[in-house]
Amino acid sequence: MVSISALALAVSMAVAAGLAGCFAVMRRMTLASDALSHVALPGIGIALALHFNPVLGGLVALFVGTLLVWSIQYKTRIPTETIIGVVFSAALAVGSMLTSGQELIEALFGAPRAVGLVETMAGLAAAALVTGFLLTARSRLVIALVSPDLARTAGVDVPRLDLVYLLAFVLTVALGLRYLGVLLMGSLIIIPAATAKQLAGSLKGMLLIAVVVAVLSTLLGSWGAGVLHLETGPLIIAIASACFFLSLLRHRES
Repeated sequence: MVSISALALAVSMAVAAGLAGCFAVMRRMTLASDALSHVALPGIGIALALHFNPVLGGLVALFVGTLLVWSIQYKTRIPTETIIGVVFSAALAVGSMLTSGQELIEALFGAPRAVGLVETMAGLAAAALVTGFLLTARSRLVIALVSPDLARTAGVDVPRLDLVYLLAFVLTVALGLRYLGVLLMGSLIIIPAATAKQLAGSLKGMLLIAVVVAVLSTLLGSWGAGVLHLETGPLIIAIASACFFLSLLRHRES
């Protein structure tokens, strides 16, 4: 049974995931986004070996990996997807060597459980930070995506904005590490956004639909897992995937 504190964190994480995913889909970095979430694995392994909080270890690894990806991207002009793919492969290999057995399963698929007050408050604050940034910076993010030159003319620091978005993205991933794990968290970011893209006619509508799908999938998956005695993470993603396929039917009819 999922605790109230864990469920509150899960809902706030779903809101952030829905918003972050919309911009990832518009940036055409869906597969890269999923791969980036796996960078947390070696951090989780090191934290477990040192008896630290695995979520904290995963967060550190994500931030280090993000800074590495951003730095290489702007120094070499190699596409972000290529860099993330290389970093992902290395992180997955190292993380698999550092974790094993049940620890590896929980790191990959998550293990919803009660969380302390400090972790709950920190998670809610992080989710609010990500949500606030994405909502206030949505116009700049879109302009930078459509035309980086136009964005620079308008006074937008595009490299800095890209970095802050990537940091917001990985913070969202970190929020879901305990609940969904590194293997499924990327899916909750991408699938609701992909669903919203099929249904929405505007950016505002896309953001709203993505959040609704992410939150609804999380709530139904958490409830259904308790009733059906299934794993929470896979059920959440299965529900989100069902929403996506239903959106394809609606899109075909229109």
